Amino acid sequence: MAAAGGAAVVQAAGTDAWYAVRQRVAALFGRGDAERGRAELERLDRTARALEPDAATDPDRELSRQEGMWQERFEVLLESLGAGDRERAVQDLRALLAFVAGAGDDTALATGNALARDGGSAVTGVKRSGGGRAARAVNTGAAEATGAGSSAVSGIVAE
Repeated sequence: MAAAGGAAVVQAAGTDAWYAVRQRVAALFGRGDAERGRAELERLDRTARALEPDAATDPDRELSRQEGMWQERFEVLLESLGAGDRERAVQDLRALLAFVAGAGDDTALATGNALARDGGSAVTGVKRSGGGRAARAVNTGAAEATGAGSSAVSGIVAE
């Protein structure tokens, strides 16, 4: 459970689902203590910043580091609780995992450039209609649109 929790935090960082995930994780760790909850929100925000594009020289290594850190935090939390509280925390963690899995993350990683001309349209990243799912675009290429009616997007387009 702890490993899945660490992966879920990292997977959600930088997506549309992040706000809800960070609130749930902070509540899980805070266990009703507002000060602990705020401290967890700050820690989660540091994780999100560390996983932003261009924040790390080795993004894969940073992703693994953050995932491991959150796994360890979940392990310590679960081990520190009595049987009843642990079971409630496990239920909360399962609900978090289901939420992240249901968010259906669309990811574009290291895409090429988007170039549109003469009224054309180009997207390098994620393009979709409808909402409710998380999307993430990391290290997408440049976007250039020339000519009337042209549009180019490097990142996420939600219609």
